[in-house]
Amino acid sequence: MTGMTFGYVLVRSVILIMLLMGAFAYFMVAERKVLGYFQLRWGPVRVGPWGLLQPIADALKMVAKEDSAPATADNLIFHLAPAISLFVALGAFAVIPLGPTLHFGSFTLPLSVSDPGSGLLFVLAIASLGVYGVSLGGWASQSKYPLLGSLRASAQMVSYELALGMAVISTVVLTGSLDLYKIVGLQVHLWAVIPDILGFLIFLICSVAETNRAPFDLAEAEGELVAGFHTEYSGFRFANFVIAEYINMFTMAALGSLLFLGGWNGPFGPSFWWLLLKMAAYLFFFIWLRATFPRIRYDRLMNFGWKVLVPVAFLNLIWISVFVALGGWR
Repeated sequence: MTGMTFGYVLVRSVILIMLLMGAFAYFMVAERKVLGYFQLRWGPVRVGPWGLLQPIADALKMVAKEDSAPATADNLIFHLAPAISLFVALGAFAVIPLGPTLHFGSFTLPLSVSDPGSGLLFVLAIASLGVYGVSLGGWASQSKYPLLGSLRASAQMVSYELALGMAVISTVVLTGSLDLYKIVGLQVHLWAVIPDILGFLIFLICSVAETNRAPFDLAEAEGELVAGFHTEYSGFRFANFVIAEYINMFTMAALGSLLFLGGWNGPFGPSFWWLLLKMAAYLFFFIWLRATFPRIRYDRLMNFGWKVLVPVAFLNLIWISVFVALGGWR
């Protein structure tokens, strides 16, 4: 990699991180506002007009809080775990294309930090490493409740990754590509959700479980495990886990939109705004679930994943394979 290429990628990486951090900050405000409307209350209103400066107040509070650690904790791993979670979340989003490649004469500008060709495989590979931040954070705390919380969260993430992976593979079989740009390009006239509606529903459910969102947020079941794997964390390191969770939500929303909903394709031609609109609808669904359903029991969560989603995802994969073999869609 030449110095110019490295600088080009570095600049795009910094821009992406700034955009994700800004999106995280104001999505939290939007979530609290929407939850307030669902629950007949105001949400943030005191810091700035309409509560728009609330993220700044939250950031100052997190930075100012004491960064404590248990006396018996493994200091290196304890402090490294939140960084692993955040790094993995940012790395997974690095290959997500946010729109069609822009052309300025002979200069092209892809709307992603990198395009490895098999971007979908890269996203799945690096996203699967997120379980290490969760498990190491709970183990390094050297406390029984964080350890139990990390085991619970790790088991949940690994279990639902199987059904999610089969839902993703159904789109790969349908389009014949691991390149996210090509997958979107093949959905110009017909979105993949039409022949693969079951795969989309499986992906949607698994994305909720993978990001530990209600009603699947069993890793943070306060009545049983205090706050789960990050019970002993405070201040900025605790914030790293929260930021990683929300960036993972953005990644799932982007992947769901790219793989099943046509990505940036829309009625009036391809545009970044179509993808943004689909991601916003996907994220609104996350909030809607949180406002509507209580947590389910952990045994039922695991039973649903292994006894319902995995067999259904397998049958759906067989159906899509037969559909493609008979010359369907493509």
